[in-house]
Order: sequence, then C-alpha cells, then structure tokens
Amino acid sequence: MSPRHRTWARLLRAVLPLRPLPRRRTATVIALSLLIALLPAPVSALAATDATAATATAATATAATASSTTTATKTTAKTATKTATAHHAFKVLIFSKTTGFRHDSIPEGIAAIQQLGQDNDFEVDTTEDSTAFTDQNLAQYQAVIFLSTTGDPLTTQDQKDAFERYIRNGGGFVGVHAAADSGYSWEWYGDLVGAYFKSHPAIQQATVKVEDPAHPSTKDLPVTWSRTDEWYDYQANPRNDVHVLASMDETSYSGATMGADHPITWCHDFDGGRSWYTGLGHMKENYSEPNFLKLLLGGIQTAAGAIRADCSASQSSSFEKVTLDDDTSNPMMVDVAEDGRVFYIDRLGDVRIIKPAGGTVTAAQLDVFTANESGLLGLALDPGFATNNWVYLYYSPAGENVDRLSRFTVTGDTLDLDSEKTILDVPVQRAECCHHGGGMVIDPESGDLWLATGDNTNPFASDGYTPIDERSGRSAWDAQRTAGNTNSLSGKLLRIHPEDDGTYTIPDGNLFPPGTEKTKPEIYGMGLRNPFRMGLDPKTGHIMLGEYGPDASSASAARGPQNTVEWNIVSEPGNYGWPYCVGDNTPYVDFDFATRQSGGGLQLRGAGQRLAEQRRPDQPAADRPRDGLVPLRGRPAALPRAERRRAHGWAGLSRRPGAGLGRQVAGVLGRQGDLR
Repeated sequence: MSPRHRTWARLLRAVLPLRPLPRRRTATVIALSLLIALLPAPVSALAATDATAATATAATATAATASSTTTATKTTAKTATKTATAHHAFKVLIFSKTTGFRHDSIPEGIAAIQQLGQDNDFEVDTTEDSTAFTDQNLAQYQAVIFLSTTGDPLTTQDQKDAFERYIRNGGGFVGVHAAADSGYSWEWYGDLVGAYFKSHPAIQQATVKVEDPAHPSTKDLPVTWSRTDEWYDYQANPRNDVHVLASMDETSYSGATMGADHPITWCHDFDGGRSWYTGLGHMKENYSEPNFLKLLLGGIQTAAGAIRADCSASQSSSFEKVTLDDDTSNPMMVDVAEDGRVFYIDRLGDVRIIKPAGGTVTAAQLDVFTANESGLLGLALDPGFATNNWVYLYYSPAGENVDRLSRFTVTGDTLDLDSEKTILDVPVQRAECCHHGGGMVIDPESGDLWLATGDNTNPFASDGYTPIDERSGRSAWDAQRTAGNTNSLSGKLLRIHPEDDGTYTIPDGNLFPPGTEKTKPEIYGMGLRNPFRMGLDPKTGHIMLGEYGPDASSASAARGPQNTVEWNIVSEPGNYGWPYCVGDNTPYVDFDFATRQSGGGLQLRGAGQRLAEQRRPDQPAADRPRDGLVPLRGRPAALPRAERRRAHGWAGLSRRPGAGLGRQVAGVLGRQGDLR
C-alpha cells in the first residue's frame, strides 16, 4: 500500500469523532477484510508529558509508609539496604535472591543500578530477604527489580500474594536476565515476566535488533547492536502477549534454537501494573556498557511509571475494527486523500469514496473483464492528488487482452472516465486462469510508481508444483514464458516514473538498461508468481512484497518443495527465482510433462553465469513459452532468514544438461553479482 495508507491521523479525522485522548483504531470493511489502521500519537510525544502524571497507583501509598525504616546492612545481607533519604522522583527495590544458580554479576548489577539512581534522581533499596514482600513494605516502591533471581526466590504463598497485589495496584516490575529462570511453579509470575528460560549457548558475540526505536529504553540504541552476552532461548515465544522491543539475529551467532523470531527484550501492561524484561545482563562487564545501561535505565523508568511508554502498540487488543462500508463485493485496494476521503476499488469495476462525514459514493464504474482473477486490481493516488486530483488504476479492460495502468482525474466525488491517460499495457492471455497481481504503490519522495504483475499462468495442471509444461499448445501452463522471461512484463515487479503528460520514463537502476536486447526496461524484479500486495518502507524506499505461493501440501522428491507463501524485502534489482525455485531458494525438479518423468533438480550455479536463451527453434512461434533471456541465478551457502530470496544482481541457474529444456547459451552477459 501507499505510504499514505499509514497516515493514520488523517483516517482518524476522516471517519471517527474527536476524542479527548488518542486511540489506536483499525477501520475495516469487515465483510471482506478492507483494513485501515489508525494509530495514536507517537510514543515520543507521550514521553514528553509530565513524568509525575504517570506515577503508578502504588506511589500513592508512599507518604503513608515514608516513616517506616528498614535496617541498613550490606547488600549481601538478607535485609533491605537503603540509599540516601533525600527526596527523589521515585523509589525502586532490587531483589536479587537466588535458590538456584547464582550469577557473579549480581554485585555489579546492584552497583550499576545504584549509580543510575544517583545520576537520574531515583532512590534504590536492595534486599535478598523475601520477607520484605508485604503489602506495607512494597507500597513505598514504584518498581521492584528482579535482578538475576533464580529458583523460587519468594518462599511463601503470602509473599507471592503480596507481590501480586502490588502489581494489581499499579506497581512496576523489572526483570533482568535470569528473572526468567525463576518461579517455574508460579504461573502468574511466568505471565508477568512474559516467558520462562529454556537454554543458552556458550557466551559469544551476537547482534541484537532493535524493533521499537521509540520506547524510552531502546530509543538511544543502534538499530543493530553487536555485543557479547549469554543469549537466552525461551520455552515459548512471548510475542503474542508482549510488546517486543528488541530481538536476536540468530544468524549472527551459533547455538540458538528459537529461529528467525527471537525476542530478547520486551514490555507489557499486565494485571493492572507494568512489566519490563530483558534477557541481557549475564556478565559483569555488561553493567559498564553505556548502551546496556541506557536500556536498563529506560526499563526502570518506564516500569516505575516515571516516564510514560506504549507497551501495547503491537498487541491485537489495542486495535478496534470499525466498519466503513459493508456493502462490498470484492474490495481490492484502498488509498486515503489528504482531505480525509477514503478511496477504494472493487474488482468488479467500482471506484468508491467513503466521505469524511460518513456515507459512500460510487465515483465510477469501469467496464472490466472479471473472469480468471481479472478485473479492477490496483489503486494509487498521485502524491500531488490534493492539487492535481490524479488517481492511477490497474485494470483489465473488456475486449482487450491486456491489463492496463491508466491515470484518471477526479472531479469532486466523480472519477472522469474520459480523462483516461493510458500509461502502460501488460499483455496477458485470458483463455486460462490465473495470477494478475495488482499491488501498486507510489514512492512520495521519488515519484516512482511500483507495479506488481502475476505470472498469468494456470497452476492447476502441475499438481501444486511448478508449472513448466513445454508441450505444444500448453504455453498458458508454463510460467517460464512470463515470470522467467526477461522480455515479458508478467511475473514482475515494475518500476516507472509517470510524467505529467501521461507518459513515463525509466528510473536509473532497474534490472535491464534501456535498449538491452530481449528485455523490458520497466523490470526491477523478476521471477515472481503472484505478487499480490506490497508496501514501501518510508525510511529506506525498499519494497516489501507479499507473494502468494503454489499449492503443494508437501515436498516431493519427484517434483520439488511444498507450498510456500513469501514476504520479501526487495532492496536491489534481481531475479527472484520463480518458476525454478521457491522460499529459501529451494529448487524444483525438472519434470517432463509429456513423459511424466522427473529429471534432475534445477541446478543453481554460482554468480556470473551467462544468460540462457529461451527460444526453442523446433517450436512454432505461438507455442514458444519464452522469447527473451532468463538471468541465471545462484544458490548461496546460507541465506539470511530475515530477507529470504533477496537477489543482488545476476547469478546462475540452469537445468542439468540434457534435462529436456533444449536451452542454448547465448552470447549475452548479465551483471555480475551474488546472493546474500
């Protein structure tokens, strides 16, 4: 979707009444999943409010208990140790009791938090005496810090009950490292922390990925943070129940078991209180790291309620569905104008507008071909829509074997069909189903228009595996003629720059320089099956492409991999493999549809191979599945899990010699490159 789809404040003004406080909302056509998310004011704005306004309910009891004193002893004693008695913004208790493994970094952790308190105006008490967990004593603290506790640090049920009441009354919890290695028989505590410890590999350097750059504990950290620690795996992934602040890049170290989604620091609003946890902090040296101390300080301040933070931003419960229009048939795409009007299209040809004051009008009805997944497929408002009133539509005009990208002008609430400027036609076959794509987005910075097209190939005669039927008269069942063809606009990610006169130019950096023989210069990415939806990262300009996969329910030694649906980051031009491979570059088997025999696998060579000519001289022109050049593709030894199948330049791919494709090496070289 267009970056404007994320301009949630305009949607809020458009369809919802003003409220005294910002709310996240999701506006949707419930009937057929037309979803628009409405997000709140930035967390940074919330953090700028008076810190005292967010002080926990538990703080109200501070005055009543201020006269109580706790015997001062050494930190290692089992009674609480108090810092200076001068007035501070808030007060925390460090609890570091262990009944299992004891971390030798606990003294350094206590000293570091005490120093943070001195430098940032909060008071710190310490204890390893679980009898300190009473209603009266806990009421003086805005947060309790479980610093690498292990085993069952709270001895009695009364102590556990008192801590539960403390949280329910608005208290804060900070869990550091082995706090997740505690309370295994105490279900409530496990929910408070978010996850229980499972295992860890050897201490080593690894990369932490910051997921929330707005939360006070992570806002000053680098996006990727390389450091040495003991990296915890957890018994269950907490993401569905917490707001993840940072996660691990498991490709950066060895021995992890959680996979690509590995949270390591998170927060959540829990049972009336606030919880913040980090799995970092095993080593003594960690407590002198500036970035780790920034993380820890932000966690303490937000758990104590001294600084407000949004710990529900990624939770489903933070969103509400609001029906904008339930009188729909096949809603396909949506875009939002600056004046609050919501434009959306129906595959059957309607362009509709939801008015800011309520109500829906039909702006136009296009005459479209609707069989075989065709119809009105894509919509994007021009970045200058507020002044030029231009809207781009991608549709299947009745009576012509093309899918067409056109620009129209909107006058009032009417789309003027006579204003059409045809920009680009994508030739298609309509005798057989399927896959027309239609995802479209315009980069507001560059003005480039991105369009995703499907492979226009029937998938129903290949048993759910790759459709590469080369028999005469079966071109509609062969995706090599489209997705694998450099001279076809189908099965591609296209990038063009619309001009004011209704024409377009080719931006620098597409896959093929203009004039390259047997190629289309509009192509940025090829080797795509059905890239149905896309988004654009407003910071990097990279395309995020959702591509629907084939139907095979299981892998087959005779045919290839099982079905795989992908979400790909496209940061550079390249060939993304379909119909030769799928998912993590897993190759299909060379299957002969005439003999029903399986050949070898589609061999994926290294970078720098020549292009393979796709025209078979023994076939009539009408049956030739491909009339261009396919950039061959290589298979890396290891591909980053976070950006699967991301191509960078050319690489090698071909079937083994004699496998039945009749390919010949052409004297044309592609750009050199590799897969990363």
